[in-house]
Amino acid sequence: MYDLAASSAALGTTGAFLIGGLVVVCALIWAVRIGMRVMDRELTRPRAQDQPHLPPTGAVVEEREVREPDVVRVSSGSTRLMPYELHHSPSRRSPDQHRPRWVPGSSGAFGSGGPGHV
Repeated sequence: MYDLAASSAALGTTGAFLIGGLVVVCALIWAVRIGMRVMDRELTRPRAQDQPHLPPTGAVVEEREVREPDVVRVSSGSTRLMPYELHHSPSRRSPDQHRPRWVPGSSGAFGSGGPGHV
């Protein structure tokens, strides 16, 4: 009696796994077919001729320059500056084009653990 119950339980479990596996396989096949339909509706990939090319003069060279901010000066008798009279902060080329560097006697960044001014 117990052998019959055990064998029927094993068959039931095996059958459940088979049915579950068939459901998963069918779902995957359905997903692949939908994906193929979506890919068929998409635009074609660009050809090699459609890709961007270098200009005839060659690669563009990066140019670096040091900019300096406009200083807002208001005299005592003048009216206040309006927003349209202001410029972006670094708005003109600096006469001194040397990049500012770290000075050996000054401190590092905040929280860097350095001793600060020594």
